[in-house]
Amino acid sequence: MPAIWLSTAQAFCPGPTGLPQVAVQRVIDGDTVRLSDGRSVRMIGLNTPELGKTGRSDEPFAVAARQRLEALVASSGGRVGVLPGKESKDHYGRTLAHLYSASGANLEAQMLADGLGFQVAVAPNVDLVACQQAAERNARQAGLGVWKQSPVLKAEQIQRSGFAVISGRVSKVQRNRGGIWIELQDSLVLRVAPNLLEHFDGAALQALKGRQIEARGWIVDRSRRGGLKSGQPRWLLPLTDPSMLQSSR
Repeated sequence: MPAIWLSTAQAFCPGPTGLPQVAVQRVIDGDTVRLSDGRSVRMIGLNTPELGKTGRSDEPFAVAARQRLEALVASSGGRVGVLPGKESKDHYGRTLAHLYSASGANLEAQMLADGLGFQVAVAPNVDLVACQQAAERNARQAGLGVWKQSPVLKAEQIQRSGFAVISGRVSKVQRNRGGIWIELQDSLVLRVAPNLLEHFDGAALQALKGRQIEARGWIVDRSRRGGLKSGQPRWLLPLTDPSMLQSSR
């Protein structure tokens, strides 16, 4: 990539000074690397298309994302700065961290600016949400990578669990002991768990009824967990941060 592209991406999320550099043993996929010290690092704020597993084909741009991250690591001399998140481990035992090139460029922002992944936010690791959103917005406006053809699904088009960007009109908003539930046209319900309510504007969520929204996150099939009651939407999307929900109009 030309130097001007790199400097533009670097402007989104400039890195801290004096961050120790660690050698990368290998790039596993577009958002995960294995370091020479044995740590597997899941990059904070970035979710790239999945490589094929258990008989599934690679998702579009999955291979391109891995290759791009490999190139970014190589151009950094095979070493990256590692800044662990406030929550430093995920439930798989991987280190959650921001990665930086030798020149101080945030690698998640570079991947997002190239259209090779989606911005995601899971509290409390949300320090770079604004600059990573800006990086993704540039790619989306330019129609790069995953944004070349819109990946946004209508709520009624959901067919399987996994990460997705969804649009729909809010038909119902309800608050109870389980948190706040935002229903989209009987197809999907978004949930803000009680322990995350302090990060959201409850009044703004209640005002979403009748509005067109876009949400993103990891969709769960409630019918496979035995938790689906009569009349409830089959699909559930837990909201992990306010940035994962946008009101269109």
